[in-house]
Amino acid sequence: MNYRVVGGTALAGSVRTNISKNAAVALLAASLLNRGTTTLKKMPRIEEVKRLLEVMTSIGVAIEWNEDDDITVKPPARFDLTNINKESAGKTRSIALFIAPLAHALGSFDLPAPTGCDLGKRSLGPHIDALRRVGVEVTGDEETHTYHVEAHDLYPAEVIMYEASNTGTENILMTAARIEGTTTIKFASADYMVQDLCFFLEECGVKIDGIGTSTLVVHGKKDIALDVVGHPSEDPIESMFFFSVAATTGSQLSVERCPIDMLELELLTLESMGLTYSRGRKYLAENGRTNLADVVLESSHFIAPPEKISERPFPGINADNLPFFVPVATQAEGKTLVHDWMYDGRAHWFTEINKLGAKTTLLDPHRVEIEGPTTLHGAVIDAPPALRPATMLLIGMLAAEGESVLRNVYPVNRGYANLAERLAKLGASIEEVE
Repeated sequence: MNYRVVGGTALAGSVRTNISKNAAVALLAASLLNRGTTTLKKMPRIEEVKRLLEVMTSIGVAIEWNEDDDITVKPPARFDLTNINKESAGKTRSIALFIAPLAHALGSFDLPAPTGCDLGKRSLGPHIDALRRVGVEVTGDEETHTYHVEAHDLYPAEVIMYEASNTGTENILMTAARIEGTTTIKFASADYMVQDLCFFLEECGVKIDGIGTSTLVVHGKKDIALDVVGHPSEDPIESMFFFSVAATTGSQLSVERCPIDMLELELLTLESMGLTYSRGRKYLAENGRTNLADVVLESSHFIAPPEKISERPFPGINADNLPFFVPVATQAEGKTLVHDWMYDGRAHWFTEINKLGAKTTLLDPHRVEIEGPTTLHGAVIDAPPALRPATMLLIGMLAAEGESVLRNVYPVNRGYANLAERLAKLGASIEEVE
């Protein structure tokens, strides 16, 4: 599937932030810890969720997804990995989150690794080190492209994460949840999806101290067999996508249900670049814990920020939000330095926006300099395999004069539901084409 875009016009209207991809996949994995029935509310109909559901069904999990987007999960008496859906597992890195719940259920098993993923320490290092501290051994088999897991006689421990990995923290959290006793996780990620997972585990009867901080104390329980309802919260990365759309296209947009505590530094940085916006009162998400607010962005004149823009662990600028500053910088007077220190090689995808007429220079594997303002023009571009750089290019196309085509948009659909339709309701000329 491709997106055909005719850009260069301002958008207007209101858009509602959807439920978070990263929270949704974490709660799906965590539902396998529960021997009872789990209902997850308002789950996003995105490719990442669909792939995990296909894997879950293939190992014996009963799944129902109703018209209200609620997913009901009922694990089998025993998981059977004999006919696991390797194709679906290979399409999502989130498959690694199944290590923790299956470790409790099976003890010893092989799990397909995502396609193109380097096995072992380089790709799963934070998981491997953290899980070993509580008795779970994970190794990679390059020949079969699988993770091999051995988990026997698990025990509580003090775990120091050598990297504040989101998914690594989630894996050790889920493991600790079913280990009787107290496990302390230090230098844990405090990001939004980790908080959502903590809220869900508390619904399962697992007490967790320090939610929203870098030290989590998990009071685990040996068994979870409850009928549980989970509420993944809204996606701050999607809110930021629409902030960037408004800023880059010179539009006035109202973005509703933004997880505002997760976006404070993003908004402050945009404000330093000239953004004019207003923020409504805070109210709670359906989980009763996450603060939301509606944000109205005005058409603004942008300048390069006084300092470089770089991601940081929460509560800093989210790594997934960093690419969305690139199209904004193309419309800002001066030179903007974007420093993507967290990912090896992702920054080079930022220069793809040059195909639309931007002036972006790759200074080294982690830094790009964007000179603006520039008038963007239409182009045909293959979507990068990375979700956020792909959506960054779509933002540029919405601002570019003339017709553009973003080809092979599966990476976008991994994280965004009905995106073309929602943009069209704001006045964008965009359609899905084969």
